[in-house]
Order: sequence, then C-alpha cells, then structure tokens
Amino acid sequence: MPEKKIQLQNIDPIDIYGINDKIINHLCAYFPSLKVTPRDTTIKLKGTYKDINTFENAINALAKIKLNKRHLNTDDVDSIFQPTPVAKKKSEPEVITNAATKDMIVVGNNGKMVCARTKHQKKLVKDFDTHDLIFALGPAGTGKTYTAIALAVRALQNKQVRRLILTRPAVEAGERLGFLPGDVKEKLDPYLQPLYDALGDMIAPQRLKTLMEEGTIQIAPLAYMRGRTLESAFVILDEAQNTSLGQLKMFLTRMGNNSKFIVTGDMTQIDLPNKEDSGLAKGIKMLGKIRGIAVINFDTEDIVRHPLVSKIVSAFGKEEAES
Repeated sequence: MPEKKIQLQNIDPIDIYGINDKIINHLCAYFPSLKVTPRDTTIKLKGTYKDINTFENAINALAKIKLNKRHLNTDDVDSIFQPTPVAKKKSEPEVITNAATKDMIVVGNNGKMVCARTKHQKKLVKDFDTHDLIFALGPAGTGKTYTAIALAVRALQNKQVRRLILTRPAVEAGERLGFLPGDVKEKLDPYLQPLYDALGDMIAPQRLKTLMEEGTIQIAPLAYMRGRTLESAFVILDEAQNTSLGQLKMFLTRMGNNSKFIVTGDMTQIDLPNKEDSGLAKGIKMLGKIRGIAVINFDTEDIVRHPLVSKIVSAFGKEEAES
C-alpha cells in the first residue's frame, strides 16, 4: 500500500495538530481508510494515492488558512470540505464523509478547492492516470485548460514531474496588434496571460514567481519548443487549433520519458488567416486510436462560465451550421 511522509514547513505543528491533536483527529475523520501518524513536523500517511493526495492538499489548505487567523479550529477543517457543515445525528458514525473531496484536484489560494465539476472535466482527470497524451477539445468556457493546469500543479506538488511547461501559439484573435513594446517576455505575455491567470488561482504569487525564476514552471510560445526533449515534465499546449500539422508534430515529438502531455483546442475558434491550415483535426484523425492517447470532446453542457455563455456558443454554432 502506498506510503508518503509530509514535512510541515514554516508552521508550528501545534497549529495544525491542535491541542491534544483535536484538529488533526477531526481531519482524519474525513479519511477513514487512511492511516495517519503525526510525529513532530512529519506526518506519515499510508493508504491509497487518492486519499494521500487529498489529505496533503487539505494540510496545505489549513496552512494557508492559518496565515490569516491566530488559531485554527475544527470549523476550518470542515470549511475545506463543505461550505456548510451538516450536523450529525447521534445514531450516525463519527466518520464524516463528503462527496466534494472525491472530485478535488488541488487546493488553490486561500484554501479554495479546485474540483472537476462536469462530466468531461471528470473524464479528463480520470484519463490522466492511464494516458500520457490527452487531447481535450471543446468550446470556450468548458474548463479544458483550467482543469489541465490544475492536474499539472498537482503533479508538480506531488513530485510526479520535475517541470511544468505551458505553451500556446502566438496567434492574434482576429485583429492585428502590430509591434508590441518591450523585451521578448513582454511581447509574448499578452498571448500567454490566460495561463498566468489559471496558475495564479492555484499557486501563491511569491511561490509562483520563485518557481518561474527557477525554471520549474515555464510559459513559452510554441516556437520555443523546437529542438527540446521534455523529460519528467507536464506539458500543456493550449489553443492548439491555431497550430499547423507540422507544428503539432513538432510539439508532440518533444515528449520524453516520464512526461505527460495535454493538448487543448476549440475547432470553432481558429484564428489562422486560412482556417484550412489548422492541423488539430487532422492530427487527431491520425493519432486518436493509438493506445495511450485519449481524446475528450467537451460540449456546451460543460460550460462553467456565466449561464449566457452556453447560449451564446449554441447560437453561434447553429448559425455556422446553417451557413
């Protein structure tokens, strides 16, 4: 059975354990099948990978909550798993169960739980365990990229990979911006801002800055991928509908040992001057049936933005189909 040791850093163990281990015991009640042994600054875990990962995320969430208050209590534990704790009947067992933890991917800033919320988001999380290359396709607002980045952050935190690399083609969305001021990074940041936004939800700003300065997290345009071999890395290609078949081949052949690749795209939002130049659909047609490669097709039911977004996407889709 898998085992893991968690080291408490920059926090007094008593803040996490509580007086007479009250807080840690309350947390353990959420994990009836997980063996938890706290000793000084080390917590030893023995159980399933899923329970271990969820428990570690909960500890990280409690540490972040502690930054904003003097003392933790059992209500803080409950707040991680359920917005409104439900009172137990006397006849019920002491173990608290909660479906929310089942779909949790990672704990983001301020203890926010990042979860797989829709059918295809959950499929993406599930397929991640059994496939090294996943194509996630679908309309805007379905959480394709956000879910992929959450999986990448979790893999980095759990030391499943050594690097996280996010890339996308530098293609303008239907307008010509001309020459942008600044150095290479400043010129490219506007194209890559959606990736920064997602990372900023899941990693504290100073920590994110440090990881990027160290090269542990890299955000770069697709053109910078040529010639590289990406080993022990989690790599995400976003907006892949704006790549040519040659660019897609170049990217996919960067895959090294112990790496995970996720490619996201929306075939209804091709920004290339000639839409026929997009190589995403052609690439999937060639590769989709290869063992180890998964293709997930998100749809309007997966849209998690404003309710109007789903109706907007459907309206545009209907108009394009008719024309």
